[in-house]
Amino acid sequence: MTTPAAFLPAAFKRLGWSNLLAQFSEQIALAAAPLAAVLLLSASPSQTGWLQTAQTLPFLLLSIPAGLVADRASRRALMVGSEALRALSLAAIVALLVLGALNLPLLALLGFAGAIGTVCYSVAAPALVPSLVPRAQLADANRWLELARSAAYAAGPALGGALVGWTGAPAAYVLATVLSLLAVLLLAGLRREENVVRQKRDLLHDLREGAGFILRHDLLRPILVTAIFFNTAWFVLQAIYVAYAVQNLGLTATQVGVTLGISGAGMVFGALAAPALSRQVSFGTMIVLGPVGGFAAALLMLLTLWLPSIFLVAVSFFLFGAGPVLWTISTMTLRQAVTPNAMLGRVSAFIMTVTFGARPVGAAIGAAVAAHSGVAACLFVATLGFLVQLLVIAASRVPKLQDLPEPA
Repeated sequence: MTTPAAFLPAAFKRLGWSNLLAQFSEQIALAAAPLAAVLLLSASPSQTGWLQTAQTLPFLLLSIPAGLVADRASRRALMVGSEALRALSLAAIVALLVLGALNLPLLALLGFAGAIGTVCYSVAAPALVPSLVPRAQLADANRWLELARSAAYAAGPALGGALVGWTGAPAAYVLATVLSLLAVLLLAGLRREENVVRQKRDLLHDLREGAGFILRHDLLRPILVTAIFFNTAWFVLQAIYVAYAVQNLGLTATQVGVTLGISGAGMVFGALAAPALSRQVSFGTMIVLGPVGGFAAALLMLLTLWLPSIFLVAVSFFLFGAGPVLWTISTMTLRQAVTPNAMLGRVSAFIMTVTFGARPVGAAIGAAVAAHSGVAACLFVATLGFLVQLLVIAASRVPKLQDLPEPA
């Protein structure tokens, strides 16, 4: 039975509100960046792809260091500092826009800095949740976090695109900055963790221990590989989508924001439907629904090459949201359930490194393929990636899971 948000611990609710504001801030800024690049700085599809690469590269470079810090120090303090860094990067973009001094290299550099904050926040948050809620409520806590993220994905890009289209990029970045600062204040109000000073250990030993745990685990390993292919394919598509939508499909800035927001609407739908679905299907089936939804969505986006329709784009993004949110809720719950608490930071970091780290790789692939073969080739490459991720998880033991497994 699902737990209403009102019955979750007060500390978790504070984390949840902070997560909501931080996610809204991030999505508004992520929607504004490529639009500002295309509309204000006349960026090409290849250049927007490299911009996406810069904004996602910290996930590849810094997730493991962030995980090591999260297992040694205060996860709350790490989240406060990282979100403050992101707020500062957003404020710097506002200042450059007002002064008329923003260019693509500076936009990429500040996007890189802001993503450092996002990486640290994202690594620490899942590791902090088990200390705030009991094991029986982990799935419900993760569902509420994903519901907040889904709402941000639904409204954030649409709001960011609308603000850029109606009033210009500065308004979108001002709003993102204010939301990020409010998230910092909420995090700062969390009670300090007890016994946050961890036993000193060898860094290389910790790295080997975390990586070995994942690679030896017959459930976490295929989930990791599936996520790598999903994220790579998703960012091949994301790298060129804004330019493709504006230049090939003829969408306006507002319409681009709305289509991106529809992905969030799908996420909200998936998060709300999760409790009912979990009563009808097995735990393993819930996990597999994400890769199925991703492949179906990719096929619809590919179809727009021959049928350039905003309706097909909208349905595609809805599926990109609805299926993967079930994946995120289920796999995060699985990871928290089977991983010892002392290793959660490192395990989360390794998974984030190779999965979120696949994002700049995917964006770079999208930029390179767009430059040499055009956007149509990018859509074919993305679709192939989504097919592979579905085949990987379908061939594993994960679909056979009936319930949440016991800890390792």
